[in-house]
Amino acid sequence: MKWLLEQLERYIRVDKLPHLWCPGCGNGIVVGALVRAIHELEYEQDKVVVVGGIGCASRAVNYLNFDTLHTTHGRALAFATGIKLARPELNIFVIMGDGDSVAIGGNHFIHAARRNIDLTAIIVNNFTYGMTGGQYSPQTPIGQKATTAPYGMMERSFDIAELARAAGATYIGRATVYHANLLTRLIVAGSRHKGFSVIEVLSMCPTGYGRRNDLSSPAEMLKWFAEHTVRVKRFTEYAAEKEKVKDKFIIGELYRAEVPDYITAYENVVLETQVREASD
Repeated sequence: MKWLLEQLERYIRVDKLPHLWCPGCGNGIVVGALVRAIHELEYEQDKVVVVGGIGCASRAVNYLNFDTLHTTHGRALAFATGIKLARPELNIFVIMGDGDSVAIGGNHFIHAARRNIDLTAIIVNNFTYGMTGGQYSPQTPIGQKATTAPYGMMERSFDIAELARAAGATYIGRATVYHANLLTRLIVAGSRHKGFSVIEVLSMCPTGYGRRNDLSSPAEMLKWFAEHTVRVKRFTEYAAEKEKVKDKFIIGELYRAEVPDYITAYENVVLETQVREASD
């Protein structure tokens, strides 16, 4: 308990508490996992920057005791890219919701992945726009209800991990707020990876999403995550038994590739240009 209090005072802006999230929201679990990951990585606090956009998840930057930036809706990755280019020695984490990252921010997400910017993007996917009233997002499952889909969602959602891989991300992981220890490990691995890392977190929104879809209890939503996920290794073992993995999310480290990141490529171009100009 003493350790927890020390870390709370070290990594959390206690003067900003109490937080504004609804009771049972998963964002606190995500913040806890991020703090534990940074502690394990042994980063100096003044070498860490956390960037958020607009939305429930992005409000986390207000409570974290690092250099933080609360930006405009969908533009967190654009701001983070600028910071990384100006100060490549910094360790940058970007916290976004599913709407902030792959709806209004989808274009920035695709190109941050394509460029392989050395950032760790944490996408808190709660299947809804929680802050603005429970509208459907690109991640709301078909048939589920939202304020803008009172009779059920008709549009197909897409797989964030598959989108990230197709666009060029070089590290991809997925966890849920039920699997908090796994989430911490993925954030650690993603930050250590040189390139654009995407950590998707399936999280609960009992207020905006759960109460409209018979999952109003946070405990029920946690149980739902436990029952509707399967680890990568187990998924491979079940490949021949499709019923066991039907309608389940795969969690764990989903993809890793070693590709030169944008900053390294940029610095090489600068060096080559300087050498060429010096020899002319």
